[in-house]
Amino acid sequence: MDDSEKLRRILRKSRTLAVVGLSAQWHRPSYFAAKYMQEHGYRIVPVNPSYDEILGEKCYKSLRDIPVPVDVVDCFRKSAEIPALAEEAIAIGAKVLWMQLGVQNSEARARAEAAGLEVVENRCVKIEHGRFFGGLGWVGVNTKVISAKRASGH
Repeated sequence: MDDSEKLRRILRKSRTLAVVGLSAQWHRPSYFAAKYMQEHGYRIVPVNPSYDEILGEKCYKSLRDIPVPVDVVDCFRKSAEIPALAEEAIAIGAKVLWMQLGVQNSEARARAEAAGLEVVENRCVKIEHGRFFGGLGWVGVNTKVISAKRASGH
């Protein structure tokens, strides 16, 4: 199924992303994706009980602790943890439940959709943003700087 229009619309209309499982370690995928989105104008709200602050933003222990409206709940958690996060996303009035690459849960999808949320599974916000809005060249992706091929002449 081609959900390009749905993804483009979500990324265009959404401005606040609660990133559940965001790590403060710069080399982790969650940090890299959140930093990219922050640098492209999105407000990042970190959700991780292990930290007080990430990327210059106050970190919250759970979605229910966030005092501002959230457009997208971006989940960097195991698939088995998503149903509980879907319930929290519903409770805080989020518009989208987004599961990162490798994360899928049909129970959470059904529950979130029944409550009126849009659901994205097995997709990366950074990759999708770059695909639609020209950011794939950011930090080496699609620039031939990172390649499995040997440079010509070697």
